[in-house]
Amino acid sequence: MQNYDYLVLGSGSAGLSFALEVSSKGRVALITKKDRTDSSTNWAQGGIAGVMGPDDDPELHVQDTLIAGAGLCHEDAVRVLVAEGPDRIRELMEFGANFNREPGGELSLGREGGHSRRRIIHTADLTGKEVERTLVEAVKAHPSITVLEHHYAIDLIMQDGRCCGAYVLDEAVGKVEAYVAPATLLATGGAGQVYKFTTNPPIATGDGVAIAWRAGAEIADMEFIQFHPTSLYHPDAKSFLISEAVRGEGGILRRKDGTAFMAEYDPERKDLAPRDIVARAIDSEIKKTGDECVYLDVTHLDPEEVKTHFPTIYARCLSFGIDITTDLIPVVPAAHYSCGGVVSDLHGRTSLEGLYACGEVACTGVHGANRLASNSLLEALVFGKRAADDSLARTDLAEACASAAPFPGAAGRVGALDHALVAALRHRLQGVMQKYVGIVRSDSRLQKAAAALHALSSEAKPLFNNYVLSDDVLELRNMITVAELIIRCAQKRKESRGLHYTTDYLQTLESERHDTVLRNAGIHPA
Repeated sequence: MQNYDYLVLGSGSAGLSFALEVSSKGRVALITKKDRTDSSTNWAQGGIAGVMGPDDDPELHVQDTLIAGAGLCHEDAVRVLVAEGPDRIRELMEFGANFNREPGGELSLGREGGHSRRRIIHTADLTGKEVERTLVEAVKAHPSITVLEHHYAIDLIMQDGRCCGAYVLDEAVGKVEAYVAPATLLATGGAGQVYKFTTNPPIATGDGVAIAWRAGAEIADMEFIQFHPTSLYHPDAKSFLISEAVRGEGGILRRKDGTAFMAEYDPERKDLAPRDIVARAIDSEIKKTGDECVYLDVTHLDPEEVKTHFPTIYARCLSFGIDITTDLIPVVPAAHYSCGGVVSDLHGRTSLEGLYACGEVACTGVHGANRLASNSLLEALVFGKRAADDSLARTDLAEACASAAPFPGAAGRVGALDHALVAALRHRLQGVMQKYVGIVRSDSRLQKAAAALHALSSEAKPLFNNYVLSDDVLELRNMITVAELIIRCAQKRKESRGLHYTTDYLQTLESERHDTVLRNAGIHPA
């Protein structure tokens, strides 16, 4: 058993910022299942939204967020995000983050879909990587933070209805240990890997949502899966995102014949419409034309400015033989962001005592039915700080959780796991979700998905219960749980709103203007 004052599960911007805040008051264990820089933060291209420009106003950012969220945003959470965001961005700069600046020294501000002003702080098209670098270096320099790479959180430790840490697999030696702490933060990121096509890194398997659900935490709004409209369509370009900032700088979506089409779906905002509208438009065009993709055009923009603003995108596309200054970019929508997750309040508290949740794993109410572009990094930083402040102020948390029982069910696991079977089941799950629970849904599709997941779950249970544990079977277990939660939430919402579009309920209804909340009794699995 390992005892710490704070346990952080996940090494993205939410987990790192929380760890830095609480490290002044105690020992912190930061658990990450891969390397410390393997996170969705590291993959974020666009930037961080914040009211930093002279022509901007916090109320404009609030209203842009509420409009994008299609009536489901929690306005109090949105106002906290917008009000506190600029200070969190300034703190990043104090830590050493290098953001793009104009010749006069002021921040260079970009614009993305759904924003009424230029307010995207960025580092070319590698903003997430710069944020991650900055926070990782600060964590490395702090003696009170222990980072444990290649450690996998299996389940939460629950005692008398409260969270006291987590059971963690050390992948190098195959040993499970109990990490006990009065305060535990879930910051494990998203769940894009439950879909066949995703912009997410391979680690995004929904672990935090799944382990919180098994422990009894409330989960909400999992039906709202944001599909990024523009993922590069190329057989060798798995998971490569073409940032929304490309459209923000003037990129135009076109059909194969070269005609622009977004004015037919959103006459006022056109290519700068929110992501749900653009993704459905592309999906509709692909189905109508039978083409495999649509095209993003930046050939009318200054070539040198394109290369300067988007050096990573330019270089990556060029490696596939696409010169974006002269060639159209083939794009398709791909699963990108989960707006729902573990229910958390304005201080990051979940429904389980001692458990906090921040970042993409959490449902703070900020995003509603559709996330506004570049609000995600901001949310992770703002609510990571708030959760840290709350846990530091609570002396009552330290009074419990002195010990924990050994991991249940550890005995009796023998034999080598069939990893090929695990991979095949994972591939089947991704195919089911892509086919039946994608951008456009229906009752019959969701019923087929639920039946397929039930059968898949039955096949997978023996793999977890009977064999020596490994990361791939643990990921599969969590992916099945998260996929089932997405389907259950989608089946409960009898309307089309934001990212949830169903052909059986085309209208948006005032009676459905509420979160889709799921509750579990919380039975810890053996």
